[in-house]
Amino acid sequence: MYQYKTEILTVSMKWFSDKADANDIAALDQLLNERAADGWELVTYDYMATSLQVKGAFVITFRKPK
Repeated sequence: MYQYKTEILTVSMKWFSDKADANDIAALDQLLNERAADGWELVTYDYMATSLQVKGAFVITFRKPK
């Protein structure tokens, strides 16, 4: 059996594109490595832009055994 944890990682402001950039990917890598060091395993993630496409976020779900 597992316990699950979902987090939202907000990304930088976007003015001309709603895509994640290199800084956003670096922040995601840092979060993944921090959680892995605490025993969390990545289950899934998704990038979601806001309706205005100015700011977005990664929604990330981790799991680890209970």
